[in-house]
Amino acid sequence: MSLPFPQTQTSPAEYTIGIVGLGLIGGCLALDLTRLGYSVYGVARRSETVTAALDAGMVTKVGCDLALMAETDLVFVCTPMALIVPTVQKLASYLPESTVVTDVGSIKGEVVAAATALWPNFVGGHPMAGKAESGLEAAETGLFCQRPYVVTPIETTVSTAVERVVAIATQLGSQVYTATPADHDQAVAAISHLPVMVSSSLLHTCLSEPNTQVKTLAQQLASSGFCDTSRVGGGNPELGTMMAQFNRSALLQALQRYRQQLNTAIDLIEAEQWDALEQRLSIAQQERPKYL
Repeated sequence: MSLPFPQTQTSPAEYTIGIVGLGLIGGCLALDLTRLGYSVYGVARRSETVTAALDAGMVTKVGCDLALMAETDLVFVCTPMALIVPTVQKLASYLPESTVVTDVGSIKGEVVAAATALWPNFVGGHPMAGKAESGLEAAETGLFCQRPYVVTPIETTVSTAVERVVAIATQLGSQVYTATPADHDQAVAAISHLPVMVSSSLLHTCLSEPNTQVKTLAQQLASSGFCDTSRVGGGNPELGTMMAQFNRSALLQALQRYRQQLNTAIDLIEAEQWDALEQRLSIAQQERPKYL
């Protein structure tokens, strides 16, 4: 079970922070860290993103070359999941040994082990925050405030590196937790990755309505409830696919448990067991606040 991690403080004057990947999460980090007084160096793949980051005033220096990270004390790798470990491997050619490297990926498992083998000062991290929109243009301040931020050290993780990441996450206003990579992946499969698949399946269910008139009416009548339940299903398709690809085993287990729950609901409705259905819904109502 994850417990709150001891919170330490650090001064912005002590560190230059690098961010590789200026999409939504990287952009939000850049905005917040600049606001906190850090020197923030960014690396992006596209020159258009470099220009946009400069124009937004979210970075001190920015470019397309990883060599820029040689001047940093801590680097956030904010690339797509498949590029995290290759990026750490490339960074190893430029960074001084003292630089801490962390990531923001939603799956830790093999990533933490592989990245730590390449860079001993690596700390797995996952800020539990996001939006349906993607890209630098969707970045905003305060995205991580009052949200969980999980760090996933392993036995060989350097304790001072963990302390640095925890200090930064704390200054972002996050509530910091620690978990093993395996426990993290099992938990987020249920509360993050499963909802994406369920939400997208809801949208596909509506899409499959054979009566065009009914489908159009449903689109016109959809309100706040549908907006809430369909939000994550309408998010970044690449991110959802990577959740399934990199957390396949845990997500499949969660999907199978969810299918069992759907079957139970179908059985109760078919059998017209309304008291049992109401009891089931009441339990769900009571449990929901524990996850909010």
